[in-house]
Amino acid sequence: MADQGLSGETLDRNAAVPLYVQLADVLRSKIQSGEWKPDQRIPSENELNQIYGISRMTARNVLSKLVDEGLLFRVHGKGTFVAHQKISTKSPSYQGIREQLEQQGFATRTEMLELERIDGGGRIGQILGIGETESLFMVRRLRYAEDEPISIHESYVPERLAPKLLEADLVTRQLCTVLEENHQLRMANVIETLESSVPSKSTLTTLKARTGTPVLLLEQRISNDDGTPFEFTRILFRGDKVRLEFSYSL
Repeated sequence: MADQGLSGETLDRNAAVPLYVQLADVLRSKIQSGEWKPDQRIPSENELNQIYGISRMTARNVLSKLVDEGLLFRVHGKGTFVAHQKISTKSPSYQGIREQLEQQGFATRTEMLELERIDGGGRIGQILGIGETESLFMVRRLRYAEDEPISIHESYVPERLAPKLLEADLVTRQLCTVLEENHQLRMANVIETLESSVPSKSTLTTLKARTGTPVLLLEQRISNDDGTPFEFTRILFRGDKVRLEFSYSL
């Protein structure tokens, strides 16, 4: 006996494959084929029960599995929706984010949010080895992929190491390129930390993300060949749109 699905799919009750596996495959196929679009609400547990003749518990378990896989997300009181497929990128220490996105075929653009000279000191001054009497350049940019904001990049560079940084084109050129080509500051050593972060309301607004959207915080401490720290960067990635990949050879 087979049960008719949404668009001709069937669940075969005589097959060795469990019904929940069959249903997960059907729903997964709809998402991956593009039949169900990102942010589209999908049938509820009750609706899946009526369509496929399965129990609500089975439907709930299947939806939970696809949520865990990152294919769906739930909004309390509203239902279950198709998630945006995540963009896979490596750490920017391997290759600039914009360059990675463009190599994958994404249309990108950068918006300058802030570009200013600030006083040194505090945690950032300590990381970069400068005191309160010295100045830093702070560069804050918003990165887009396919006209959707995906990350906020906030970088700090000692003024004495890159005195003409404010004159550079930091919208169409990557900061690492400007620092290396214009100021002979080549990335040689990087210390990175990656953690989840609770975004502020202003961060969510900038990223055009809904409340509850996960955010990944990547911090980088960058030094040149002689060990001089010249850049500290904080990158906030939308966790619903970006996946960071790390590769190691031991």
